[in-house]
Amino acid sequence: MFYSNDHEPIHVHVVKAGTEARFQVEPEVTLLDNKGLKPAELKLAESLVEENKEMIAVRWKEYFNK
Repeated sequence: MFYSNDHEPIHVHVVKAGTEARFQVEPEVTLLDNKGLKPAELKLAESLVEENKEMIAVRWKEYFNK
């Protein structure tokens, strides 16, 4: 997900039960910060972001008119 007041770089927030990680999408998927996700959860989240990074970037640009 992303928040309506988010800022560049293009990134997504992965939220699970009170924990959250943030991944930059472009130019490559990079973990920006982690607030409680376990290593296995981070690995899964990163792979899902990687698989969907083009769609995430398109939706980000549509939403923020970039």
